[in-house]
Amino acid sequence: MEKKRDSFTSRRSFIIACIGSAVGMGNIWLFPARVSSLGGAAFLLPYFICVLIIGYTGVIGEMAFGRAMKTGPLVAFGKATHRAGKGKTLGESLSLLPVLSSLAMAIGYSVVVGWIFKFCFGAFSGATLAPADLDGFGAAFGAVAAKNYFWHIIGLAVTFVIMGFGISKGIQKLNDVLMPLFFFMFIGIAIYVATLPGAMDGYRFLLSPDWSALLNPKTWMYALGQSFFSLSLAGSGTVVYGSYLGDDVDIPGSAKFVALFDTLAGIIAALAIIPAMASAGQSLTSGGPGLMFVFLPNVFASMPGGSIVCAVFFVAVMFAGLTSLVNLFEAPVEALQSRMGLSRGKAVAAVAVFGTVVGLAIEAVVEGWMDFCSIYLCPIGALLAGIMFFWCCGKDFVLEAVSKGAKKPINPIYYPLGKYMFCGLTVLVLVLGTVFGSIG
Repeated sequence: MEKKRDSFTSRRSFIIACIGSAVGMGNIWLFPARVSSLGGAAFLLPYFICVLIIGYTGVIGEMAFGRAMKTGPLVAFGKATHRAGKGKTLGESLSLLPVLSSLAMAIGYSVVVGWIFKFCFGAFSGATLAPADLDGFGAAFGAVAAKNYFWHIIGLAVTFVIMGFGISKGIQKLNDVLMPLFFFMFIGIAIYVATLPGAMDGYRFLLSPDWSALLNPKTWMYALGQSFFSLSLAGSGTVVYGSYLGDDVDIPGSAKFVALFDTLAGIIAALAIIPAMASAGQSLTSGGPGLMFVFLPNVFASMPGGSIVCAVFFVAVMFAGLTSLVNLFEAPVEALQSRMGLSRGKAVAAVAVFGTVVGLAIEAVVEGWMDFCSIYLCPIGALLAGIMFFWCCGKDFVLEAVSKGAKKPINPIYYPLGKYMFCGLTVLVLVLGTVFGSIG
């Protein structure tokens, strides 16, 4: 008798887990910077448009593809090419890219999570806010970025212990607890920041959109990249989570909530970070690790109650990092289970050993590693998943897979939108990323 596959026990938990996979550093250290540098609230218009299109086509598509095939990309791609009359070998060979892409992203992301663990512990010990000035904060982060083996291993150990418990008892419970806490804590920071002198300058900036920014192609380019990467599309993690979903779940409705709360996470982060910078007399001109680990700690050190705000901030960021990291590592773990027949424990152990060894080796070059993954591997993985689902599986299969469990059948226009618009936008993300560097 075939052993029953572990899965999410409710639609609510599935949605929260997908939100957890989507909400990450892009929402925290990149979205506020995009808003600040690309027209303030005017940036939200192209961003909302891109989220609507990509969420409706790509997120729904990857969820439905995984559920329909009842497996992750390593086996699902083979089933898709088999349906198209091309045999399983072609699909299974192509599926290696999104699986290895997810593993590569997870390894790079684990370095960042190690930084977060270090700064989170330092927020409670006082080390994070110890430097005397901005140069000191920069030097402190530089030292951590160059060598952070201990906290890197701690972050990985926490991640793999959680994953060892499986989907319903591990990943689901992690997200059910940490994601609500993440939103609660960030909202609390935003409310506190609103009481600080000078914070109103940040709100004035946000609420005074520069509509001329919409005439700048760069605004639309970065809105597309931000929405694409923030929704965690790579042909791997969302497909895998979808494979753990029951046929009675409304996928279009679930995708709507994922896109909504992922967007809210970015907006809440902007409402907390931009006014906080304004209260310290600073403007937000750039994002990335420097914002989170250099500029914000410098701001926290200068504000009343800054040590408490700093601790809450890094705990919340740690929650977002962990929920994203388990999703990235889940694709290779599931692949070892479904393709090689390994038990959950052995699959997690194998990925843990490989991920730890490679992760420690790339600490000094993680920026280039992550750029390569985001510019090339993620868009190609998402494009391959789109081709497998929309092009290989065919119209009838796609519409049935998406409509199963929904309150009403999906509009037939969904198929051409997914087949042409989503796949086309994915190619555009790849081209723009290659030409201009990472846009997500």
